[in-house]
Amino acid sequence: MLPIPIQKTFTYSVTEDEANFLKKGMRVAVSFGKSKMYSALVLNIHQTKPTLYEAKEIHQILDEVPLVNELQLKHWQWISSYYLCSLGDVYRAALPSAFLLESESVINKNEEFSEDAILTDDEFLIFEALQHQSQLTIHQVIAILGKQKVMPIINSLIKKEAIIIKEEIYEQYKPKLVKYVRLHADYSSDDSLGKLLEELSRAKKQREAVLGYFQLSTSKKPIKAKDLEEKAKVSATILKSLVDKNIFEFYHIQTDRIQFNGDTNDLKVLNEFQEKALLEIKETFKEKDVTLLHGITSSGKTEVYTKLIQEVLDQGKQVVFLLPEIALTTQIITRLQFYFGEQISVFHSKYSMNERVEVWNNVLENKPKARIILGARSSIFLPFSNLGLIVVDEEHETSYKQFEPSPRYNARDSAIVLAKIHKAKILLGSATPSLESYFNAQQNKYGFVELNRRHGNVQLPKIELIDVKEKQRKKEMTGHFSDRLLKLIQEALDLKEQVILFQNRRGFSPVVECNTCGVSPECPNCDVSLTYHKFRHELRCHYCNYQRSMPNSCGACGSNTLDNKGFGTEQIELELTQLFPNHKIGRMDLDTTRGKYGYQKIIGAFEAKEIDVLVGTQMLSKGLDFENVTLVGIINADSMLNFPDFRAHERAYDMMVQVSGRSGRSKKQGNVAIQTYNPHHQILQQVSTTSYAEMYKEQLQERWQYKYPPYFRLIKITLKHKDYNKVDSGVNWLFKALYSSFGEHVLGPTAPAVSRVRNQYIKNIVIKIPPKQNLAQTKKQLQKIKNTFEAVKDFRPIRFITDVDAY
Repeated sequence: MLPIPIQKTFTYSVTEDEANFLKKGMRVAVSFGKSKMYSALVLNIHQTKPTLYEAKEIHQILDEVPLVNELQLKHWQWISSYYLCSLGDVYRAALPSAFLLESESVINKNEEFSEDAILTDDEFLIFEALQHQSQLTIHQVIAILGKQKVMPIINSLIKKEAIIIKEEIYEQYKPKLVKYVRLHADYSSDDSLGKLLEELSRAKKQREAVLGYFQLSTSKKPIKAKDLEEKAKVSATILKSLVDKNIFEFYHIQTDRIQFNGDTNDLKVLNEFQEKALLEIKETFKEKDVTLLHGITSSGKTEVYTKLIQEVLDQGKQVVFLLPEIALTTQIITRLQFYFGEQISVFHSKYSMNERVEVWNNVLENKPKARIILGARSSIFLPFSNLGLIVVDEEHETSYKQFEPSPRYNARDSAIVLAKIHKAKILLGSATPSLESYFNAQQNKYGFVELNRRHGNVQLPKIELIDVKEKQRKKEMTGHFSDRLLKLIQEALDLKEQVILFQNRRGFSPVVECNTCGVSPECPNCDVSLTYHKFRHELRCHYCNYQRSMPNSCGACGSNTLDNKGFGTEQIELELTQLFPNHKIGRMDLDTTRGKYGYQKIIGAFEAKEIDVLVGTQMLSKGLDFENVTLVGIINADSMLNFPDFRAHERAYDMMVQVSGRSGRSKKQGNVAIQTYNPHHQILQQVSTTSYAEMYKEQLQERWQYKYPPYFRLIKITLKHKDYNKVDSGVNWLFKALYSSFGEHVLGPTAPAVSRVRNQYIKNIVIKIPPKQNLAQTKKQLQKIKNTFEAVKDFRPIRFITDVDAY
């Protein structure tokens, strides 16, 4: 299996000894194409020769033991067939990139080159660089010349025999070594130690270092060089001189970059409702593998999870705890660390490559420190050997679905299959379950348990709807805030309580418009208007990251009447700073949480009560727990409702109930204020009474009527290319082909709301699959049509993206 997006696997030849040594799941370095090297994964060892091509030999074996186990390969094959992507895509997504060795072309100077040949300017630059450096990589050449297309130049240098190129595989992961100090073997007896201290009577610092060493050695633990330097207040050179004198020795121990040390405290005692829920979950697990726990916000679901986790750990099995947002992991780690201490490992994309490699190896070797894996969606790819339980928290979250790049899998659904392969149990928890999961529970496919009392019997927050239209008519709005919301904020701040405000748009304002001619600055690469970011005084595209400074006058008519329309988190933050100058305002969105510890800083500051009001996007709606928050404000509820998507209403309900659930979690009943132009909208009414069942019934009715999930399955096909006409003719051909197979269940072709991103035009077709239709047959038919499509010469350059369950 090669990490490339090609459907099939390839056969390579090995010697008999290699064949006896190799096992499934080991990596081998192989050449592919003219000069590319990849690290491929052994899927099968057999005696059948390939018929259409000559089998190449492998270069080398990269592992001593398999890196991927058989259960994993089974799971990968399921993902590949269900989500219609190649195995190579899954392989590339699953492994930390340090394991995917790639060829890096290295250029060396040809010593026999005679200087008679005439070199162009660019060629001479490279040749001169090689006089100073023994070798250059392609990346370095790109940096030297400052242009992307360097291959032609390198090729002409090879023709002129000025350079030689060789392919080199390089290892990327380097283990972290820590330097330790020990006493040289000559000084093991007591009299030799007395002599040693006498010898050092003149060298004061060296003597201090030796005495410091003895003080530290009482603890019987290995002594780190760094600790000794701090304890004896000496520099590294002094330790080195002691090593040179053969008094000390240095040695290294490999350590993990990230360690969680925590005490293993006793689990909290559950209240009667949690206890009842726990018993019910265990009952349902006897018959069913999947159970849905519908617990309202702040009902103490995490405590129920910890009890279940403890029981699985006692059986010596592994546990996976899936979370939708990295922001959430920071809070949950602290809570779980309190109980399980060092048995936790965390796996998500904000961790560096080396840190992820360490977690992978610990899980592979089933080490005690990787008994509980906490992570975002990618953690389902880890090499588990005896999985006992998977907990999917906030299972309704759309963040569990990967949209780009392939494999476009849904972590919740893949986790259910993973649990089945391992014969493990899986618990889905949410205050607002997705319609599909709730439907499965109602159909008796999943077990179902409810927990409908908040922890400590705190009441659910009071929710009030504020009619913005009415307030504007009466001129009671200050900026984007109604007088009622400002009064509630002021009351909370006077009582030294904290406030969360939710606005699902980052930046300052989504549209900048000229008042004279009505033209808005647009992104040159995408069909969207640029968003204004005041903090940097620039316009930015949220699709391709294009940015430019804010113009002073309109580019179309030259007048300087530029005005902002709409508003984002940045503008709310600024308005609040002016309205409440004595209070600290914080903001949490994609722009403020870029770094590895971005989330921790903001959440930590808010927990420590350094921030009084926190403004944020949907990151705030996910299971965070702040005990001092008594007011949650939703600045503009309508932008979520009027979204062209069949799940818009369900999502708006989820989001608002989740955000509301952040309020009043400890003792006092919280408040929620929702500003809207349409307070009579049925979803807003259902949010204000938090009646999930009502929303479920109504939405289910609509889904059945208009043929959407959970009744019908969806497959979405997207075509992308930079030439509009090409995409257009391609999509029309494809529609006809699909229509002849699937009839009126094919919708399209349509252009999405943003129909051009990064200079690529986009067209969509959606296929609906009725409940009785065979899914595997449908996919087979679709694959046939795709192969025919790609065989047409004109359509070959078009990107063809298949997304199964595209929601």
